[in-house]
Amino acid sequence: MRPTEKRYDGFLVVFAIAVVMWLSEIADVLAGHRLDQYGIEPRDTDGLAGIVAAPFLHAGFGHLVSNTVPFLILGFVIAFKGAMRVVAVTAVVALVSGLGTWLVAPAGTLHLGASGVVFGYATYLLSRGFFDRDVVELAIGLAVGVIWGSVLLGGLLPEEGISWQGHLFGAIGGVAAARLLARTRAEPSRA
Repeated sequence: MRPTEKRYDGFLVVFAIAVVMWLSEIADVLAGHRLDQYGIEPRDTDGLAGIVAAPFLHAGFGHLVSNTVPFLILGFVIAFKGAMRVVAVTAVVALVSGLGTWLVAPAGTLHLGASGVVFGYATYLLSRGFFDRDVVELAIGLAVGVIWGSVLLGGLLPEEGISWQGHLFGAIGGVAAARLLARTRAEPSRA
């Protein structure tokens, strides 16, 4: 597969995920917001399903828009490495963000939204150049840090109605994805 085809497939994956988020919110509104119950409920076994569902569920269209814009921008940057890279990064980030939130967030709360994935995408892009030892990726990480750095730091502060746990574990998931997906380099030969 040519690099342009690979990128195009990656862009389609990012776009398709965003479309599912929007269709889910439309369905949620039509269902009287009953789909929101499938978010992450910390330490409740029924809440484990939310690890998969939560990134597609949002607390209204304002919440969805605030996640969609950075999701698309950061996702499209990741998509330059192809569809499989987007899928792998998204899976690692969503799993770490969801499990971390499920384990650490206060009981009796409900966590929704793609912001954990957005934070993971950002920290993936911030850290992948370090793990790959690639100057272009380091430059991309620097640009992400300059553009979204204050949002990343601000999103980790506890605030009523905001899942800082989802943000924190999403960010950890992004670094984990960068490490797991780093290019392997041959070790120097020993004389």
